Amino acid sequence: MLVIGGIVGAGIFINPYVVANAVHTPVLILGAWVLGGLIALAGAFVYAGLSARRPEVGGQYAFFREAFHPAVAFLYGWALLLVIQTGGMAAVAITFAKYFVRLTHLPLADWLVASAALGVLTVINCLGVRAGTTVQSTLTVLKILAIGGLIVCGLVLIKEPHSAMAPILEGPASFGLLTEIGAAMVPVLFAYGGWQTACFLAGEVRDPAKNLPRGLLFGVLGVIALYLAVNFVCVRGFGAAGLARTATPASDLMKLVLGERGAALIAIGIVISTLGFLSQGMLTAPRVYFAMAEDRLFFRSIGRLHPRTRVPVAAIALQGVASIIIAVSGHYEQILNYVVSVDFIFYGLTATCVFVFRSRERSRNTPPNPDRAALPRCRVAGHPWTTLFFIVACWLVVLNTVCKYPANSLIGVAILLAGIPVYFCWQRQDSTK
Repeated sequence: MLVIGGIVGAGIFINPYVVANAVHTPVLILGAWVLGGLIALAGAFVYAGLSARRPEVGGQYAFFREAFHPAVAFLYGWALLLVIQTGGMAAVAITFAKYFVRLTHLPLADWLVASAALGVLTVINCLGVRAGTTVQSTLTVLKILAIGGLIVCGLVLIKEPHSAMAPILEGPASFGLLTEIGAAMVPVLFAYGGWQTACFLAGEVRDPAKNLPRGLLFGVLGVIALYLAVNFVCVRGFGAAGLARTATPASDLMKLVLGERGAALIAIGIVISTLGFLSQGMLTAPRVYFAMAEDRLFFRSIGRLHPRTRVPVAAIALQGVASIIIAVSGHYEQILNYVVSVDFIFYGLTATCVFVFRSRERSRNTPPNPDRAALPRCRVAGHPWTTLFFIVACWLVVLNTVCKYPANSLIGVAILLAGIPVYFCWQRQDSTK
């Protein structure tokens, strides 16, 4: 449930139309979602192996710190706070705002509604773990029911379905087709992202060597099935051209089969889904900032727990404020591009940790280390082929995103690079104390 809750947010309700604008046939649209699912599954294998070997608070942050250098770990935490997590939350909050305004007909700006939602959820999660987890559990169940209802209605109630299997291509295959598929993968992989948040909690999972791989595998497979079914009914209801013309495909599909009442029902489901995703992010990501503070690579106050609620209030509040700033300053597609360009740099880099750890395990020249000897081996299903596939796919997505959307992508890259001098300043300041 944590894996599904971390993946399923707003992307599946909005991004089908973004994909349809990039590739223009039913087969290519569904094929992009299949390819994205395979990449997500390979990523799940990688993260399951790493988390089982090193079940520590902070997930990727801990992997980078051990495999490479604390500077790499710091840059990940820096990017998570200023680009990846907060940008993703801002994009989801904007989606929430679009559907909320459509549902209520209130004359409010999207950025204002998005900021209010982020602010309220920040406050709820600052009140304590119990308050945050209760909200998260309820919203996750409700959003799965909403997606299930959308799929059933799309399969049963569409009276004049379009073909979901033809045509395959608009014209002859060319290099331009590859760039179109690359552009389509940006919204697809954004929608599939989030399985890694389960690793932030690896230190609290019972028998992580067994249960983390199972949870990641079944969670990602479940999401792939849901996403393919949603896109199938969208293509079936609108056709490829019609899907490209609707910015709110889920709502318009329900309106097609059930009228205004159906559109209102799915809008409620989408509002719930987006809130559930936001709540999950606010519960998990602050553990990375907490780990940074424990390593003296961030403000000490970020690592403090509230004496009564036992939650890192300052870390949660900082993340909420950063998300609100991004939501106010950008629009959905812009945020999508600069988040994906940075996020997938670190996805690919995380997978390289597998080769580092396995090399150390095989090395005969490494001096004996009792702590390292106690660690389980880093086992990844299908390694090295699944690991290499994931690395290449991630970095091709980064390259394509930078080439296709240079202005938006370079915003994220510039913020990432700005963390390098900040790290050395922090190190120098800590060494003088």
